[in-house]
Amino acid sequence: MDNEVFIHPSAVVDEPCEIGRGTRIWHFSHIMPNCKLGEVCNLGQNVVVSPGVILGRNVKVQNNVSIYSGVICEDDVFLGPSMVFTNVINPRSAVNRRDQYQTTWVRKGASIGANATLVCGNEIGRYAMIGAGAVITKPVPDYALVVGNPARQIGWVSEFGHRLSFDETGYATCPETGQLYKLDNNCVTRIATNNESERI
Repeated sequence: MDNEVFIHPSAVVDEPCEIGRGTRIWHFSHIMPNCKLGEVCNLGQNVVVSPGVILGRNVKVQNNVSIYSGVICEDDVFLGPSMVFTNVINPRSAVNRRDQYQTTWVRKGASIGANATLVCGNEIGRYAMIGAGAVITKPVPDYALVVGNPARQIGWVSEFGHRLSFDETGYATCPETGQLYKLDNNCVTRIATNNESERI
């Protein structure tokens, strides 16, 4: 671990693990062995990170979140207060299924709202936004806005989290940044500054 990491005295960090420079771990959190936390992450109060978990750079984890084995979060992911990950489809107390953990992949820039639940084995697309209390039972596309139980898509959002309103030609502009987006065949891409479409 780097000496520029902040770990609150009440937190427990098991070795070996990798914690990137500038990361902050707050009250009563528990970091278990063999996990990897990127640079400048922030883990709030009462956060548990299980063995083998990978968090990218600048991941923000709010209070009371348990990140179970099988979860991978890319850079700039936001995990809202008390949101829930799972890692086994059919858990039973009397049946050991540790060899059946499923991977849940949260792609770059995605945000998951407070008290949302992610059924394991699904992928959350880049810059997707999961509404508070939503229950995710299937993969979520890049830039999608999903809400409800079970979650359903109600629109699209920009990389800065604004609703996108596509015109009749399939283009939309982020009101904050002016970034241009294209909707084609139910798939959103951002238009690069050189006027070429690129996957973000």
